[in-house]
Amino acid sequence: MKYGYARVSTDGQSVDAQVKQLRAAGAERVFRETASGARADRTQLRHALAQLAKDDVLMVTRLDRLARSTRDLLNTLDTIAKAGTGFRSLGDAWAYTTSAHGRLMLTILGGLAEFERELIHARTSEGRERAKAQGVKMGRPAKLTDHQRKEAIRRRDKGEETLAEIGRSYNVSGWTIARL
Repeated sequence: MKYGYARVSTDGQSVDAQVKQLRAAGAERVFRETASGARADRTQLRHALAQLAKDDVLMVTRLDRLARSTRDLLNTLDTIAKAGTGFRSLGDAWAYTTSAHGRLMLTILGGLAEFERELIHARTSEGRERAKAQGVKMGRPAKLTDHQRKEAIRRRDKGEETLAEIGRSYNVSGWTIARL
């Protein structure tokens, strides 16, 4: 049996175009979902994978509809392979796991994508370290000035006011004062 999986990221989008393509490619049942691809737990994808039996095929219109990360893609494809089923991406002709060439291409491209992600991570880490060395402060700006922090600590240590009262006077929460 041929199954389809159609996914959009937001409520404002529609899966209709994907469903139409999947039906035209022979999908007998299409699982539809509105969920971010970055989410690991996508209910309809889980249901689609649970339905797969030997010699079935799961189809998507594009690879990014199935997974956002290389690791997620490879894990999902492994689940599909273990069920004895095939996978096909309509927009990516090479992504057809029922052939040895398709499996080879997916593995190579998955490795390249992971390598690229590692390079991006290394470059951003180096840039962050250079910025810190130049005195750039990372993260959110402090809510209180040094003078306000010292004054709030003094007031807190006196114990005359609650943390919430001190925080209100500086327009911050009591938790901010407690963390000082």
